[in-house]
Order: sequence, then structure tokens, then C-alpha cells
Amino acid sequence: TWTTVWTELLTDLDFYKGRCYRIEDVPGDKEAFYAFIAYPLDLFEEGSITNVLTSLVGNVFGFKALRHLRLEDIRFPLAFIKTCGGPPNGIQVERDRMNKYGRPLLGCTIKPKLGLSGKNYGRVVYECLRGGLDFTKDDENINSQPFQRWQNRFEFVAEAVKLAEQETGERKGHYLNCTANTPEEMYERAEFAKELDQPIIMHDY
Repeated sequence: TWTTVWTELLTDLDFYKGRCYRIEDVPGDKEAFYAFIAYPLDLFEEGSITNVLTSLVGNVFGFKALRHLRLEDIRFPLAFIKTCGGPPNGIQVERDRMNKYGRPLLGCTIKPKLGLSGKNYGRVVYECLRGGLDFTKDDENINSQPFQRWQNRFEFVAEAVKLAEQETGERKGHYLNCTANTPEEMYERAEFAKELDQPIIMHDY
């Protein structure tokens, strides 16, 4: 609302508002500009990238008075970065677990992502891992469709991973997509992956 209300008297709007502190021309485009806008840290929950993106992308891009707006970059101050815990392990721990050093870890998403039966999907996973990849992963679109139910996929993938490990003598892995309609369903899929001794799951949101 653009109507002045009494609650504004209880808030320091001048402190909380964003400030455009620099505008630069876009090379080669006379009608476009870079606008540098700063926001006070008090607007965001510590360690919550989601909260930051909700404000910067959700609210700002929903502002109908602006047209042709594009987010180019976000720069986080050190004070905010220090509140973000990050992953519990870094690349060195992953390399130690995989026992692979001195080269990139190689992986791919299974294609075609839709239409394969669970058995054929598992076969593709096996051939990728047996052929030299370290990881394979489900595409985000793969959940539990009629052509490939999740239990069926999990079982064939687990078999493929174990066979590739036995034949190569290397650690292998596959990202099993546990995304589902409810948290309870996702827990069920994650527990099933654990029962199959699969070390990696993924959640698309």
C-alpha cells in the first residue's frame, strides 16, 4: 500500500530502505544501466540465503513499476558470510571418502531423463560408472512416474552402483532424487536409500 499508516511512526524507514549508491552505463547499450543497491543487514536473518533471495528477487521483481529488470550479481559482506555455516565437509573430505586425488571428480545426469524403465535406467547408471565416471545423478524431473516408480529405480541403481564398484575397485555413487509430495514421503524414500546402502540422496526444491 502507498497509504501512510500510523505503524510507520514505529519503524525507522529511513534506516531500513535500500539505497542506490552507484549507476553505471552498460557498454554497447545506451538504454541500459547497472544500478548498485545496498540494503542494511538487519533486514535479513543471519545465515539465511533464502531470506535474502526472497527479498531481493521475490519482492523487487514483483514490483510492477519496474520493467526489464535483471539481477546481475549479489555481493555479501563478510559480516553476513560469517553467519553462514556452509556444508559440514569440504572437497578434501570428499576426496578422502572417494580415495581419488589429483583430478576432477567426474559425473553426469542420466539422459534421456524421462521415459526409461527402472531396469534400463539402472543399466545406463552402470555403464556410466563402469566407463569411468565417479558419480551419476537423477534429473530433477525424475520422481515416481508411471514408467519408473521410485522404489524400482532405487533398487536397480543400487545394484548398478555395487556392480560398478566391484568391477572397478573404486568408490562410486549416484544421487537418488527423494523429492516427493510430502515430507513423510521424502523420509520414506531417504530411508529406503539408506537400507540399500546408498550414500547419496538429493532433494529438489
